[in-house]
Amino acid sequence: MKNDALAVQAERRIYLIRGIRVMLDFDLAQLYGVETRALKQAVRRNPDRFPDDFMFELAADEIYMMVSQNVIPGRSKLGGAIPMAFTEQGVAMLSSVLRSPRALQVNIAIMRPVLSTSSTCD
Repeated sequence: MKNDALAVQAERRIYLIRGIRVMLDFDLAQLYGVETRALKQAVRRNPDRFPDDFMFELAADEIYMMVSQNVIPGRSKLGGAIPMAFTEQGVAMLSSVLRSPRALQVNIAIMRPVLSTSSTCD
């Protein structure tokens, strides 16, 4: 039941930001088994695949709120990087730019059961 375990892990990492269910770059990188910087690099190399309704960067006040609620590590642990938030469509698009069997497996696990549930941070 590897997909079930992935689904549970993914479900815990869905947040409500700007009224939209999203997953954050560092959580997705961990699920995909890649470094966060590699994930961000793949996104930046393919900007046409990630319009604003697929992915957005968090604003300073959103970062502050999430850090204060212990949802994300302190700014210093992020290395000063601004977290990216991915919508359902953005998560689906990630598998096309990461192109690995693990990315495909994670996307299937995320897309199936998870979208009806979320944690709230707004």
